[in-house]
Amino acid sequence: MNNDNHEKASITLREPTAEDGASVFDLISACPPLDTNSMYCNLLQSSHFSQTSVAAEMDANLVGFISGYVLPKKPDTLFIWQVAVGEKARGQGLASRMLRHILERDICKDVKYIETTITPDNRASWALFESLANKLNTQLNRSVMFDRQQHFAGQHETEMLVKVGPFKL
Repeated sequence: MNNDNHEKASITLREPTAEDGASVFDLISACPPLDTNSMYCNLLQSSHFSQTSVAAEMDANLVGFISGYVLPKKPDTLFIWQVAVGEKARGQGLASRMLRHILERDICKDVKYIETTITPDNRASWALFESLANKLNTQLNRSVMFDRQQHFAGQHETEMLVKVGPFKL
């Protein structure tokens, strides 16, 4: 049997815990072009925002992670901070599955919109959220949220605000 065509291992989705923080840091570091945050930030994402984030495990290893939170001033909007899928788990629709997993939780029962930011050249993220909008039978709108010059002093690409919705699950 060709090792390149290995069987797809079972992937389990669950709420993250603080114990996942270091693994989240390692996963995001291995997933360019994602911006790495401090390990402390990943600990907070995995603990304070566990109900609106998801960890994906395969063979007891973290292979996927989405961090998100419900916007304090917009309780009908889930903001997705980062989507990371490790190399071993790519090509299986894991990112889409993780997003749906979060949306189906009780904490998201009033969510009608998803917002995120994406740099113009991040094709994988654009494809993910365009596909999500199609699956939810809704629209995707985009506008500049953080401009390369105005907000990042030329040190980071412009981040486009992507808004998917309204939708109802």
